[in-house]
Amino acid sequence: MKTSTSSRTGKVYLIGAGPGDPELLTLKAVRVLGLCDVLLVDDLADMALLRHARSDVRVVRVGKRGGCRSTPQAFIERLMVRYARAGFMVGRVKGGDPFVFGRGGEEVQCLRRAGIECEVVSGLSAGIAVPATLGVPVTHRDFACAVTFVTGHAREDGQPGREPDWAALARCGTTLVIYMGMRTLSAIAQALLAGGLAADTPACAIQNGTRENQRAVVATLRTLPGRVAEAGLGSPAVVVIGEVVNLAEVVEQAVSLPMTA
Repeated sequence: MKTSTSSRTGKVYLIGAGPGDPELLTLKAVRVLGLCDVLLVDDLADMALLRHARSDVRVVRVGKRGGCRSTPQAFIERLMVRYARAGFMVGRVKGGDPFVFGRGGEEVQCLRRAGIECEVVSGLSAGIAVPATLGVPVTHRDFACAVTFVTGHAREDGQPGREPDWAALARCGTTLVIYMGMRTLSAIAQALLAGGLAADTPACAIQNGTRENQRAVVATLRTLPGRVAEAGLGSPAVVVIGEVVNLAEVVEQAVSLPMTA
């Protein structure tokens, strides 16, 4: 990494690395990676993206993955501010899109409070790209006129009103795409069933989406938690619930199971 000799404050780029496949990086992400002196890289970003970085770039792994010990968010924000104030160009590299369950909004607020210039480089969100690997469109005019993206991982600070209203989501009639929901999948399914969503609603879970080790289970709302456990699927994964899952095509890396309720 080059030594900063400038008294000018640097800049932070929040870079969306897409859902996993490094070929799904945007052209802008590739260009910006080559500008950075420091890269703060999440676990969900494929390290193959470093081929687009400078040879002298400093790489700091700031692992953040559901169900695993993660680097504290406050520490990551302090690193961004520290490096930028030292005059460096900083890339904060995230899986998916920084503003879709990526805490990018919090980081922008932090940087603005610190008086540091920042720019968001949007990435392809897993909630769209991962279902597409099975041929599942999150919207289809014959099945779903809308899609709802929701987190299955409630905040850990215990603040009220942060848990999704699963009963309302059961009635909304949209495709449900659930991020970070594998650990609580059984509870989510039960809440949706209790809210009135039909037990035979098509559903699927896709682990390591767009990567070579992708695996998937196609089932129904009632059977999905058991089928996921049987197949040994875990995080990171995206869960899709809705009639559009009927369009799923089984690929070589996927596990297809009967859709009996």
